[in-house]
Amino acid sequence: MLNKIAAVLLILPLCISDVVAPIYATDVVDVTGEAHVTSADGLSVSAESAIVLEATTGDVVFEKDADTRRPMASTTKIMTAITALEAGDLDKKVSVPAEAVGVEGSSVYLEKGDSLSLNDLVWALMLESANDAAAAIAIEVAGSIEAFAELMNEKAAEIGLCDTHFTNPHGLDNEDHYTTARDLARLAVYALKNEKFAEIVSTYKKTVEIDGETRYLLNHNKMLKLYDGAIGVKTGYTKRSGRCLVSAAERDGVRLVAVTLNAPDDWRDHTAMLDAGFECFERRELIREGESVFIVPCIGSEKGEVLLSNHDALSAVVRKNTPDITRRIELPRYMWAPVEEGDVVGRIVFVQDGVDIGEVPIFADETVERVVYKKGLLERIFG
Repeated sequence: MLNKIAAVLLILPLCISDVVAPIYATDVVDVTGEAHVTSADGLSVSAESAIVLEATTGDVVFEKDADTRRPMASTTKIMTAITALEAGDLDKKVSVPAEAVGVEGSSVYLEKGDSLSLNDLVWALMLESANDAAAAIAIEVAGSIEAFAELMNEKAAEIGLCDTHFTNPHGLDNEDHYTTARDLARLAVYALKNEKFAEIVSTYKKTVEIDGETRYLLNHNKMLKLYDGAIGVKTGYTKRSGRCLVSAAERDGVRLVAVTLNAPDDWRDHTAMLDAGFECFERRELIREGESVFIVPCIGSEKGEVLLSNHDALSAVVRKNTPDITRRIELPRYMWAPVEEGDVVGRIVFVQDGVDIGEVPIFADETVERVVYKKGLLERIFG
């Protein structure tokens, strides 16, 4: 009898405890591959300021004087477009105000009272770099050029652009209108996440209706034709700023953004910078759907265990010849019934150089019911 009582005392703590200690198992994902160039050492560009980075990670491949404030010319219109797309009603018909007619620089020759949609104005803004379209957008969305510039500055602060300030929607010269190559790259990364923006800047030609008349728009960004995988984004030029260019390209799941400010040979600069970027990065498969399967003890069930697995695949952009990527498995050492199929019970976290770069959940692959005994615990032990 005394031996049976001792056995009960040993069992009870296990039965009433809900404390589940997690498993932190770590293994190494095979990342071996061919040797590649993984930096842009030796790259030379004509630009006064330049940068190229990978859009997903923000990892910089190459930069040159990327934090000096400079005029940005019509690359301003990246912010004009994203502000309009996020704040305006694209289907709304706009009657062109007098203040938007005859604006200096590039134009689609709008006249006072012309009627067109805000959507068509944004297309004219980005493909033809139309300053009159920029003014019409600003007045329609915010009521005035000045009020719209405030919206642009608010968005810049929201994105985290610390060295950027706007005074107008078109980029005509102003001492207080400036950015840096780094900020402009960050803006492009943000804007390209907007599907409508991405569609517009990747289109080479388009027709729009202005007061019932069909107009043909042609994108000034020659990178769309010159560079394999180019997806945008914007050119710019004034005498004060020199040639400015923001470009983006995507290949095999790797997206790069390049910026040059005051670059006499910008097309060549961007080709070299993007080439260097694609030499540095690749998208790598970290785990396939259902690749990792686990069996965990399940207390209170007839089966005594539960089957688990990852249901999602995951890939990530990494530098070629990257250091080992480790995989941390976080699961309970045991589980309590009942468990429902589809329950999220843990996760697999992928780590590179001490930084989490992605994760997938671990799901229960089956339903495990709780066993209900008619006899009590002491009755089952003592018979």
